[in-house]
Amino acid sequence: MTMFSNYTFDSGNKEQPTNNNGAITSSNSSTSATTSGENKRKMIITPPSTSTASWESSSSDSLEKGGGEEEYDDDDPFERGRGKYNRSRRQDVDDGEEQSPMTVKRKPNPRKELSFTAEEERAVVRKFDKKVVVLMAVLYMLAFLDRSNIGNAKIANMDSDLQSNPPNPQFYSHALSSFYLAYLLFEWMAILWRLIPAHIYVSVLVASWGVVACLQGIATSYPVLIVLRFLLGIGEAGFTGVPFYLSFFFKREELALRTAVFISAAPLATSFSSTLAFAITSLSSLIPLAPWRLLFLLEGLPCILIAPLAYSLLPSTPSTAPFLTPRQKKIARFRLPPPSPPSTSSSLTALRDPIAWTTSLIVLLTNLAYSSLPAFLPTILTSMGHTPLSSQALSAPPYLLSFLAVLITAYLSDLYRTRGPFLVFHACFSCAGYLLLSLSQSLSLPPGSWVRYCAVFPAAVGFFNVVVLSIAWNVNNQHGDPKAKSVGFALMQVVGQLGPLAATRLYPDRDGPYYTFGMGVCAAAMGMVVVLAVGLRVYMRRENQKWEKEQGERGGEEGVMLMDRGGGGDQERGGGEEEKRVFRYML
Repeated sequence: MTMFSNYTFDSGNKEQPTNNNGAITSSNSSTSATTSGENKRKMIITPPSTSTASWESSSSDSLEKGGGEEEYDDDDPFERGRGKYNRSRRQDVDDGEEQSPMTVKRKPNPRKELSFTAEEERAVVRKFDKKVVVLMAVLYMLAFLDRSNIGNAKIANMDSDLQSNPPNPQFYSHALSSFYLAYLLFEWMAILWRLIPAHIYVSVLVASWGVVACLQGIATSYPVLIVLRFLLGIGEAGFTGVPFYLSFFFKREELALRTAVFISAAPLATSFSSTLAFAITSLSSLIPLAPWRLLFLLEGLPCILIAPLAYSLLPSTPSTAPFLTPRQKKIARFRLPPPSPPSTSSSLTALRDPIAWTTSLIVLLTNLAYSSLPAFLPTILTSMGHTPLSSQALSAPPYLLSFLAVLITAYLSDLYRTRGPFLVFHACFSCAGYLLLSLSQSLSLPPGSWVRYCAVFPAAVGFFNVVVLSIAWNVNNQHGDPKAKSVGFALMQVVGQLGPLAATRLYPDRDGPYYTFGMGVCAAAMGMVVVLAVGLRVYMRRENQKWEKEQGERGGEEGVMLMDRGGGGDQERGGGEEEKRVFRYML
């Protein structure tokens, strides 16, 4: 039995034939012309009798057909594994047994050999925006709708219908807490975005929380509702990895706007829920079903209907996007930096990263406001002296303004490639709104004062923007392999969800109509966000300066991958030069 052992490698202009003893000798060969800016290479493996195996360049994008030929993508890990298997199929044969050649064709590594224009790249990004970002925003809007509509349901007679005898005033807080408890316990599911194909994972999650949301409409008591809210929290906890998922498709400097489009669905959902609750409540005399039950049913049903759409459209990676052409798939992979090899040490480093912990604390503090106001604003407005019907209508405008402000802020943040200054501004803005609300009793403002209502606007606009920017900041400043990045993101989600658990206790009925304690806590939380954000930015600036000094780098933009190519500073895409990448924090 013998094994294939003699090879000749031909790559580009270089040929290295072997002699009978396996020694490599050098000679020159010509390079065939290429089309579409790409080279095709193949390795021909032959028996020892021919003693020939060569890497050749093909002159066309289409591969030649031949017996035993097989093609695989050198950049795709699944295809690369298949290629390795094929190359290892060097079957033992009897001495003197005649064999036909077997050819294995390799696609080139597109990171080294793909050239494309800026317009082609923009076309790819636009497709991801239309097909991925918009769909994820719609799904998140439905998720937040099912999460926050309990506040509207409460003043639509849900509390009186489900309350026990004697009544337990803590039941409503327990219903809110059960959701966030499940949310916290199952935050680890953010890691599953890397392990399970997105179209399967997302469609199952969306269908699950749609079913549970509808079941809330037939709850017969608060204990039943509390259990259903816990199940709803499990389904929605798995959806928290969306910003991490978007980083599979977009550059760091593109991520804030896409995260903003996704998260801006939250205030949009809250305003929609308030408008729908207003319409249902105003028509309650014409509807045989209790308004709060109909509200749960109508807002849970769309999730069940849209789950099949998520299954058919969502890609797991750029190379599996069904709406991209083969060339666009290559461009989508090439435009992003290659992931580092998985490493246990890098995952542990992510857990020790002060930046990951600081952004996690920012999210925790912001969630005190982010999670409490949508659930309690209708009740707060009712305590100001407005009717339940008016409270439903007045809940919508602050969230509509927040929706617009989030998109504008994220656009500017991406444009200037910075997060910290915008985050600090909006944290101060929110702090001012909450501070006015907490001091309204001391300032002798009437409970129903329009000044108090107007203070809700900066409070809501501020914390919605802080949530968007802090999540983008966390994802932007994680470097290393994908596993480490997913660990850092999961850390932010777990720590951040401790905030909502406390937020459910901020506005007990006994504190109405001013709710001074809850407003004061949120004001202090946003003030702490300012301190943490300023300190974090100072720390990252010093780290950037340290890295620049070590790498000998001068100039460049903050928060981007600086690339110095070999070969005399060639800056064009394409060619085979190795890239040296220097990570810098986005400030």
